[in-house]
Amino acid sequence: MDQIDIQMLELLQKNGRITISQLSQELALSRPSVGERLHRLQEQNIIEGFHARISPAAVGRSILVFIQISQLRMNSSQFENEIQDNPHILECHRVTGTVSYILKAAVANMNSLQKLVDDLIPFGTVNTSIILSSPVSFRTILPEKQSDV
Repeated sequence: MDQIDIQMLELLQKNGRITISQLSQELALSRPSVGERLHRLQEQNIIEGFHARISPAAVGRSILVFIQISQLRMNSSQFENEIQDNPHILECHRVTGTVSYILKAAVANMNSLQKLVDDLIPFGTVNTSIILSSPVSFRTILPEKQSDV
């Protein structure tokens, strides 16, 4: 990955709807060259996909919560299968330490949160933290610069 690829990744993360023509202008490359680079980044799974970021509050899910699951009462693959189709769970991360999983969920109200917690209790010990604000909710990610050491 060279500096042009890194610039392309930054531009795409800032505006996923940027056109090939706009990218070619920004990067001072021909459209076919930009298309080839974009295709290569996708084939290498550096670019995993293109998505719209949706405001949970704007679609009626104004309560965001982190949920820690510890003392899991089943094996990990069973737990992961059980929560896979729950529409309230936005993210699920298997982690190290005393907690087995950290989930991020979006619910409409406290009744929905209570139901979600009740649904999770059979799987293990549940601990919730309601998100008050997110000072950094999204950040572009680029390769780390290599040091000369």
